[in-house]
Amino acid sequence: MSRQQQESQGVVLTGYHSNTELLPKSGIIAADTDPMHPSRRMGHYSVQQNNASEHGLKATSGAAQPPSQQGSPVCTRYPKTHPSSSPRSDASPRPRPGPHPAYQRCNSQDSLGELAMDDYWKEVENISCSGGGDGGGTGKGESGGEVQEDDQQKVPEEGESEEAWLAEAGLTGLFDDSLTPDQDQEEDSAVFLSTLTRAQAAAVERRVVSLQTLKRRNRQHAPDVRDIFRAPETHAPTKVDEATILEEKSENQEKDVAFNATHISEETESEWNDKLSFSEQALDYKEHSQRLTIVSSPKPLHSPDDKLPNFKLIQDKTGQTRIGDLSSLDMKKVRRLVLIEMTALFDTCGIDPKSHKAVKVKAKESGLFGVPLATLLDQDQRRLPGTRVPLILQRLIIHIEEEGLNTEGLLRIPGAATRVKSVCQDLESGFYEGVFPWQQLKQHDAASLLKKFIRDLPHPLLTVKYLNAFIAVDKLPTRKQQLHALNLLVLLLPETNRDTLKVLVEFFQRVIDRQAQNKMTLNNVSVVMAPNMFMFKGYRSKVTGQQEISMATSTANIVRQLIRYQRLLWTIPKFILTQVRQQNTENQQKLNREGAVRKLLKKIAIDRPTEKAVNEEGSVGFIRVQAPQFNKVSMAVQLTEELQAADVLTRFLSQERSVPVKRENLCLYEIGGNLKERCLNEATYMKDLFQLNPAAEWVIKTVQR
Repeated sequence: MSRQQQESQGVVLTGYHSNTELLPKSGIIAADTDPMHPSRRMGHYSVQQNNASEHGLKATSGAAQPPSQQGSPVCTRYPKTHPSSSPRSDASPRPRPGPHPAYQRCNSQDSLGELAMDDYWKEVENISCSGGGDGGGTGKGESGGEVQEDDQQKVPEEGESEEAWLAEAGLTGLFDDSLTPDQDQEEDSAVFLSTLTRAQAAAVERRVVSLQTLKRRNRQHAPDVRDIFRAPETHAPTKVDEATILEEKSENQEKDVAFNATHISEETESEWNDKLSFSEQALDYKEHSQRLTIVSSPKPLHSPDDKLPNFKLIQDKTGQTRIGDLSSLDMKKVRRLVLIEMTALFDTCGIDPKSHKAVKVKAKESGLFGVPLATLLDQDQRRLPGTRVPLILQRLIIHIEEEGLNTEGLLRIPGAATRVKSVCQDLESGFYEGVFPWQQLKQHDAASLLKKFIRDLPHPLLTVKYLNAFIAVDKLPTRKQQLHALNLLVLLLPETNRDTLKVLVEFFQRVIDRQAQNKMTLNNVSVVMAPNMFMFKGYRSKVTGQQEISMATSTANIVRQLIRYQRLLWTIPKFILTQVRQQNTENQQKLNREGAVRKLLKKIAIDRPTEKAVNEEGSVGFIRVQAPQFNKVSMAVQLTEELQAADVLTRFLSQERSVPVKRENLCLYEIGGNLKERCLNEATYMKDLFQLNPAAEWVIKTVQR
């Protein structure tokens, strides 16, 4: 560009400089000490005016406007000065560096090096230049939707987080005797507490103690936690005494943990054991580490030599359970247990994620960008019932893939800011009407719109409630514990957020699969997407500069693991499912003792085989498989050591050739007994599962993935 052209544009942003206040004061010369100039969290730009001014002016990057063809500032994208490097003591513009050759990009899949993190700071600059640093584009002016109140984050008052946590875990009765139990709740607190591990029980007790201490200080009556967790006394059972089952159960499980301790400590880092509670594994790791004399400090997880292990799931013959395989009733139990387990895991490692409370902020109630995820799904489902992921996000991904994933710098290279803004407005007005010209949308612009959609959500995709917990995952001492926490957090996400996140990480993996052509490795994609996923509207104004720098590598590492281990993270751990089975069994036994279901069983005995008959049939080596959806009354299947769920489906299809459903849309279900309903993985060994749940029925029906 000639000097005359630069002058005609008025102002040119010529350089980016690190914010020196984020670095140690010793030995550092401040580049900007003007108290009247608000400090930018990530640094500032140097602004070179035309001949009307001889001196460069400094402006915060948050104030930088999108580039324009009519004389507005041109935001040049320079590599961000790495936080660990010394800043320039002068404010003079530095010469514009040439583009990095392709071979200089980070090609390692295992470490987050300085060059890889350079893409993170570039992405932060791109977001700031596009006006999206604080969630730009969510107002009525850009996207044209009505504004309503929606949720955002707020630090809860003292005691609020404990009350909310216990309520979410379904344990309100432990701190408030005035509330009557929910009639729809299928198990009472005593049964639920009896299934907890020692670490899970400790997490519950810790919150009850904290809450009751606060209530006593406020002179409010509440049952003493010692009464809840105290060993039973020799008198008639009471509601409080039922809860003491928790302590007895924990003592028994301590023996199991001791029995397994040697095995756990001998496991290699590449093994994924989901049969034992994650928090119990962390507790054993902690106790084992305390007994060792550590001569040298452990290598940081983000060192250049750090490797991402290929975790091998320990085979479970009763089958792996994916998110979506269980009934909604069993998933409610799963969520309660997962909340307690996640908290127990962080407690064991001495980490407090400090969840936030939702408050009201302005948000649009219609449109595409800057609309709450639930609102967007609601309007999409009115047009296309059954939609689980926003249609605009699906369409953007489809367009990017149609253009080809071999494009170099896909997701990293931003689209033209003015063009992206114009396309955004066109989408708002023409997407649902089907008149948007997709053939004219450039691929890098589409990728920028995808990132804009994520960061413009009024509250983050990972939710206000759990965002800090996701960030805190990086503080856990081992890679395995980090993955355990991520597995639990994915399960805790609302279904809409979880499904949307899954579609994104699957897309990211498809981009990474073409890294030989597009130069986008796992690390490159992770560092580019991290600021878009973690810097939601207004968040950057609430954190210090030093916090933002420390978050850079941490959040990139979280995104990296979400992509790398997505097949593990979207599964339900075996120990959680075991606890659900135990709850269902104990509830059923309690109902049987009270005689609540005996009349019902007698009434339906005429119309169907009794459980005794089913069990007798199974005891001689057969199960009876039903397919009422396809007018198949039943099919006797002999149980063998090698019989899997896939074999049952194959036999069914060989007998029913007229089934109008593809094989991949069929599933063999385990129904009743100690689970409400479960879609079986095709690798499930039927004989082992029958022994685990002999009262179950086996039904073939269609399933929507």
